[in-house]
Amino acid sequence: MSFKENLLRKIEIDRLTQSILAMIGPVDSGKRIDKALLAKLMAFFPWHREKERDLELYLENAESEKTRILVLDNDLTIYDTTVQDVVMRKSPTVKEMVSIRNAIKILNDKDVVVSKKEASLKEIQKICIAELDLGFSESDIAAIAADGSASLENEYAEGVQESLMLLAELLGMVPAPKAFAIKHHDIYGRVSEKPGGEMTLGPLVIYSLVHDSLTCLEGPVSSRDKERFDRFKAVAAGESEAAVSGAAVFDLMKAKVLAAGTADRDR
Repeated sequence: MSFKENLLRKIEIDRLTQSILAMIGPVDSGKRIDKALLAKLMAFFPWHREKERDLELYLENAESEKTRILVLDNDLTIYDTTVQDVVMRKSPTVKEMVSIRNAIKILNDKDVVVSKKEASLKEIQKICIAELDLGFSESDIAAIAADGSASLENEYAEGVQESLMLLAELLGMVPAPKAFAIKHHDIYGRVSEKPGGEMTLGPLVIYSLVHDSLTCLEGPVSSRDKERFDRFKAVAAGESEAAVSGAAVFDLMKAKVLAAGTADRDR
């Protein structure tokens, strides 16, 4: 797959992980993980899948008797043991339960549990991303910026949004949190939190679906600035000065990515 395809996959893996994380609660919280979202995430997971009794298991090494094993349920427990041991602990038969030794294992699995819930989900995320080749060349970045510029010129919103999202990801810019978000505007920036609950966003880029405009503000904007939304809208409408506007925003983002020194020059 191309670098662009791999980066899109990484963004999707991160998005799914964050959505699932928001659903995870304590054992007695009653919160349930969305199975549809989890299934989408597991489509990226490289471990060997197999069914045992009523359990869906993922094995890190299917050729080894003892290995890390993920049980796909609401707890997302990862064990370091054998398949037979996991099955006996998680889905025991009546015959297995009458054994005192087995009963002790069923009631106390700390000796074989590696992680659960949030920790397991983050491990799944890490393993999925590790499968992707995220090395890139200068031409990879130039192609993304060129696609964005062409989309902006042709008023193709989805193309602009995709290129903006990809370059923002490479620059560590995140979608604007609620304190800075505006309907019908894609805003990305670097978020900083300060004492007292203040948050700043910047540098930032704004793509307005209302005005079909792309702008960049270099300085940080504070969540305590009561005029921040009016400022964003004025900049997007061309009524207030921006640091950079139009296709030049993609050129600026491309230059910043390459200047960061993360390009794989050997590709």
